[in-house]
Amino acid sequence: MSRAQLTRTGILRMALGGGGADPLLPAEGGGGRRAPFLLRALRIAVVVCLYWFTSIAMVFLNKYLLDSPSLRLDAPLFVTFFQCALTAALCLGLSLGAACGPPCAGLPTLRLDPKVSRSVLPLSAVFIGMVTSNNLCLKHVGVAFYNVGRSLTTVFNVLLSYLLLKQTTSLYALLACGVIIGGFWLGVDQEGAEGTLSWTGIFFGILASLCVSLNAIYTKKVLPVVDGSIWRLTFYNNVNACVLFFPLMMLLGEFRTLYHFDKLGSPSFWGMMTLGGVFGFAIGYVTGLQIKFTSPLTHNVSGTAKACAQTVLAVIYFEETKSFLWWTSNLMVLGGSFAYTWVKGLEMRKVQEDPNVKSGERNETGV
Repeated sequence: MSRAQLTRTGILRMALGGGGADPLLPAEGGGGRRAPFLLRALRIAVVVCLYWFTSIAMVFLNKYLLDSPSLRLDAPLFVTFFQCALTAALCLGLSLGAACGPPCAGLPTLRLDPKVSRSVLPLSAVFIGMVTSNNLCLKHVGVAFYNVGRSLTTVFNVLLSYLLLKQTTSLYALLACGVIIGGFWLGVDQEGAEGTLSWTGIFFGILASLCVSLNAIYTKKVLPVVDGSIWRLTFYNNVNACVLFFPLMMLLGEFRTLYHFDKLGSPSFWGMMTLGGVFGFAIGYVTGLQIKFTSPLTHNVSGTAKACAQTVLAVIYFEETKSFLWWTSNLMVLGGSFAYTWVKGLEMRKVQEDPNVKSGERNETGV
């Protein structure tokens, strides 16, 4: 999972794991009969394909906006700012549509409360670091290497869980993290050998991995401020981000860059910008759909497989030639991520089935 992507994926997963029901997602259970097996299988296949398409398309669109030779727009913060503004506008639009009945009837009414906005501000700062470093990593590395470049999220999850939450990790999970680290360093070595290594991209990839982990922790702390509503949190987060992006864009001279940008009045440019923002907003929703129709474990496995497909597509699309060791680094990262997900899934199942474990300890295991 790119969890670009993000961007909103970690927030949605947190809400689905321990918050109110998402009004835009189908309700679980229900009093009716279970759908026939073929219908359920078809539904799951459609949802997984939708997740893959949305996630991969978002990465390729962002790569075009951030680093296209034909576009030549050196304003990554503006691209990120526009996506945050569009996300806030879509949240507000869906909220206003709640008064019109289905399909938006279950959405909460959104209004900007300065007190709540200040309470969400620490998370918004981490959120800005996450989405900005994700995009800057993608700007400086190829799409094929993007998954490896920001693959240390799992490692930071383990490290921060120990430092901040005092949670220990099993030996098998640590071994899986070791495989991920090994794949990351091998990938960096092979990018250097091929002459395509960007240390700037590597730096932002590591920073993005750290911010994704911090984002999950801060989200859990801030959710009670918005009554556990993922939509309110998304709205406040993106509104705060838009405000904070302005001084950053001024400091880095991006307004001057935009003033001299020759395609600023092009409808096709704004169409691509809007499409990228819509995909960025949609990734959280389709991630929630995939978790609802499958499980968190299956979602992570699907995300790992999607990353593999994304890498292969990028190599084919950009007509790149990669060495055997380069592909080995990708397989190590993907294999380590899959092994970690599998081990944590088994551990969580074991804890949930143990009657001697308190409910609070079960919740901590799943963080």
